[in-house]
Amino acid sequence: MVYYSETDSDRGLNRDKVRAALESILSNFSGRTRVLILPPDMTRAHSGAGMITEMLWQKLGERVTDILPSLGTHAPMEPAGIARMFGKTPRTLFREHRWRTDIEELGRVPASFISSVTGGRLNFDYPVQVNRLISSGGHDLIISVGQVVPHEVTGMANYNKNVFVGCGGSEAINKSHFIGAVHGIENILGTIDNPVRAVLDRASEIAAPRLPLLYILTVVAPDDHDCLKIMGLFAGDDIECFRQAAALSRELNFTTMPHRLKKVVVWLDPEEFKSTWLGNKSIYRTRMMIADDGELVVLAPGVRSFGEDLAIDILIRKYGYRTTPEILAFTEANDDLKENLSAAAHLIHGSPENRFRVTYAAGHLSRQEVESVGYGYGEIDALMQRYDPGSLQTGFHRTADGEEFYFISNPATGLWKAAEIE
Repeated sequence: MVYYSETDSDRGLNRDKVRAALESILSNFSGRTRVLILPPDMTRAHSGAGMITEMLWQKLGERVTDILPSLGTHAPMEPAGIARMFGKTPRTLFREHRWRTDIEELGRVPASFISSVTGGRLNFDYPVQVNRLISSGGHDLIISVGQVVPHEVTGMANYNKNVFVGCGGSEAINKSHFIGAVHGIENILGTIDNPVRAVLDRASEIAAPRLPLLYILTVVAPDDHDCLKIMGLFAGDDIECFRQAAALSRELNFTTMPHRLKKVVVWLDPEEFKSTWLGNKSIYRTRMMIADDGELVVLAPGVRSFGEDLAIDILIRKYGYRTTPEILAFTEANDDLKENLSAAAHLIHGSPENRFRVTYAAGHLSRQEVESVGYGYGEIDALMQRYDPGSLQTGFHRTADGEEFYFISNPATGLWKAAEIE
């Protein structure tokens, strides 16, 4: 059921409104004594989830026994990042999700279901995996906090993705990503109903008897001054709160261009984006508005690796961001990709498919490294001078010599596509 739903698409919800909303939500759970919170990590720093987590701790006090950031395959959060995102929330409450080892399986979605939702293209079963702290930690309330926004794997991020992928194991992460990649990134981006979501919804049904879940979901969008604000807050224990949040996100986080663009420039905040695994949101979220033979320039001063995980970093360096047929052939022929399907999916998602050019200006990767994975190399200092992110807001601009380009200050906040695409 939905416990709370509020939107303010004009001014946004300020701290006082969010605090009042949380008090209203928690009044339905006054008898709970051992609470686990599942927020996102720094890759969702703009979600409002850090502030909400801190407010939950302030309200519940010692009843909050554990906080488990939903890392997926991302690098663990460092103390400085925890302090920036979660304020005064005690560092001692935070646990690390070890996605390769700290996992319990609660059941499996049968191969017949996977085959049905993928039109027979895939026939493996799917494990319902979560961190052991979620399934066996003795909590009587698990609060999953996060942002609903367009996403390359699940169509719209969050809801049960935060639990079964963000806090899932390697097999679940691998298979969910591969299902999305096989369905096609441009078919799945921004959709509410798709094969990956169907699988996660079935996982929710299997896990429900073990997991006392409450979802608190935000929708975040820029105001007229390009400042991100919480425009909607939704809470519930089933899919309806997600559907309400997704509907608002589709209204606020989608930008439709009158036609495909020849030049797009994306800024990646160095505090948030340190790998192409994360930074390739610049490609995912813009690809449907870039013209054939167009160019995407990625300003990425903080990017220093390809994968967040060393094993995946090695695979990206080995195979590169090639076309979908090439990556599928590599996967069929090589056990290292077969055993790391999320890496194979990522390589597909990050490929421009030889349709447009990607110029990657990474602050800590050499020309040889960037070009070896299939991207064009950009000199970060020169491009930062030409397209100064400190003086630009999201929108159309023109350089002193007359070049028109579209600038995006944070690709994680939305989805951009041309009007010709349904």
